[in-house]
Amino acid sequence: MTTNSKKPVHTRLVRSIALALIAAIGALLIYYVIPSAKIPDGVLVDRIVVYKAAHKLEAYAQGRLVVTYRVAIGKQPVGAKQYEGDQKTPEGIYTINDRNPNSGYHRNLGISYPNADDMARARQLGKPAGGDIKIHSLKNGQGYIGKFHRWKDWTNGCIALTDAEMDQLYEHTTLGATIEIRK
Repeated sequence: MTTNSKKPVHTRLVRSIALALIAAIGALLIYYVIPSAKIPDGVLVDRIVVYKAAHKLEAYAQGRLVVTYRVAIGKQPVGAKQYEGDQKTPEGIYTINDRNPNSGYHRNLGISYPNADDMARARQLGKPAGGDIKIHSLKNGQGYIGKFHRWKDWTNGCIALTDAEMDQLYEHTTLGATIEIRK
């Protein structure tokens, strides 16, 4: 009788685990395939605000919020960039100063880091300020990772989107747009 009473409990446990696993896989698939918000046609983004702690990028056109994206940032997410190699994303007000359609990370928008304050801070530490801070997407050939890249901060100080999100932002953002990166 002991053997028979354990079998239904074991079977129920296996069935419960299998159902939980199927539900988790289903939720992950839904998360992966639901498209991000799109920037309406004809809209030109002239201001971007990044909230590092919230992992959020907001794009504005003429003072109106047009899209919000979730982002990954530097591997050391707390604090402003101090010097080259610290893996922190800068904090401050910059401009979009470059557009690269053929980046090693799909495409990118260049950020005007470092400014005079950034260079002075790095100089006080006896280190170079660095540069090449971008809004970019995933490394070429790894776009399939999609939204899952946001589960971990992985850049060397840049701000990362999915390939599809970067396509949208790249298409609609003007050179000279302001980007404010906050804590």
